[in-house]
Amino acid sequence: MNKDIQTVFNYHEQTKHNFNKYAKSLGYMDWENQPNPYRSYEGVKVIKLPLCFENPTPPYHLIFDKVPSASLGIESLSQYLQFSMGISAMKSDGYNSWALRCDASSGNLHPTEVYVILPPIKGISEKTTICHYSVENHALEILLESDTSWAELPKESFFTLIGSITYREVWKYGERAFRYTCLDAGHALRSLEISAKTLGWNYAINQKVEDDTLSKIFGFDKNENFSEKELSEILLLVSPNEIKNSDKFLEFDSTCSKKAKPIAQIYQKWDLINEIEVATKYICCGKEKTTNFEKIGRVPTKEAKEVILKRRSAQMMDKNNSIISKKNFMSILESTKENFYTNHSCVNLSIFVHSITGLESGLYIYIRAKEHKKKLQKLLDTNFLWGEVEKDLYLLKAGDFRQIAKQISCNQDIASDGMFSLGMLCPFGEEIIKNCAHKYKELYFECGSIGQQLYLEATSLNLSATGMGCFLDDVFHQFLGLKSNQFQSLYHFTVGRALVDSRILNVNIYKNR
Repeated sequence: MNKDIQTVFNYHEQTKHNFNKYAKSLGYMDWENQPNPYRSYEGVKVIKLPLCFENPTPPYHLIFDKVPSASLGIESLSQYLQFSMGISAMKSDGYNSWALRCDASSGNLHPTEVYVILPPIKGISEKTTICHYSVENHALEILLESDTSWAELPKESFFTLIGSITYREVWKYGERAFRYTCLDAGHALRSLEISAKTLGWNYAINQKVEDDTLSKIFGFDKNENFSEKELSEILLLVSPNEIKNSDKFLEFDSTCSKKAKPIAQIYQKWDLINEIEVATKYICCGKEKTTNFEKIGRVPTKEAKEVILKRRSAQMMDKNNSIISKKNFMSILESTKENFYTNHSCVNLSIFVHSITGLESGLYIYIRAKEHKKKLQKLLDTNFLWGEVEKDLYLLKAGDFRQIAKQISCNQDIASDGMFSLGMLCPFGEEIIKNCAHKYKELYFECGSIGQQLYLEATSLNLSATGMGCFLDDVFHQFLGLKSNQFQSLYHFTVGRALVDSRILNVNIYKNR
């Protein structure tokens, strides 16, 4: 077996949670060395972007149809970044305050960074620029200016790079942190795509540029300029115009050489993290990644920006007010039918239904990847019913599984107190062997993207949601009857009605920038 693939399998097994053993971490919170959640660079030109809170956006339910395209300029670029990666609200406990962002993140630690490669834009530069998006100040830090030509790319197009600093998650979660970092990259991807949709922009993932090439261009390979490793994850081409070929990239005569400020004073060292980061580097294998969408019917909703800015991770669910209609439940599930990362869906949803009007409580499965159905019928518990109750939704076993859902989700009440909770079941062993070690990350990217979509759909229906990276991996697999690693659950999620957190303040956002 390929060495990198073996590293993936070893990592995944070693970082599983179980009743008697959780994945290795520091074991306590080293608050003095908590990493800075904001990346910044030394000696760079900073372009403050106009705030877009007052910008009108289409109703959320309409952005999945084609809306009129905005021209690329500093205003539209600002909106794209603010309503995808920007600060959405502030929280305070009376002594300390901290930011919430549009994109969800494990533990609110935000390992994800975003960079843009821009053509000449008035108010930014007369040249092609490579910029880092400063979330803290809603500004662009210019890392490189170049005379690079855009002649072979769609008019007004630009690139977005999602990067990851795994250490921000390592600080709290130890060896399991790599999983959460990949999920967060998926959340960021979907957040960027949704923001692009509000502007009528098209997007496509460029699969021809390898990680080593991107690391060199953005300077991530210059160890002397980074106290902590930063990884290139996903390169997105965005344009107001049609994208016919997403494989085109740019020729640069020079690369970024600006020094990043350290995000911590003392760094934990985990050999397993370094091994999995190296093993899963993206090496182009020539397979196309496209983004298709299966249209669904949505109920009319509020403005897109209101949905985006009000997205929250619920800390507690109101178990006494947790009933929704089957129609809304199916609308949430159907919203995930878009292929979020690869050219085919890999993720199926195994669901604990707790309280949905017109639907019996029990264990269900929602088949997003139709080619998996027969295989799952053979691999899951042979006593499961597989009774189709709605299109692609099957009842496996009736009953009240609240307590089991809670136990599987590391004893978190939110898994049992909501309307439903789910595990994202992915093809695993054979899928990774058939592709490459990077497929491991791609599966997490898709799960994270689905998670961000679930957050937004729930918010659009005045509900709440929470992603749960902490779950007992093999306890869940055994409950489903899985006896091999052909399928694994990579991310858990719950939807319900949150108990209101009075600490949330929607004032003073970007007050001191």
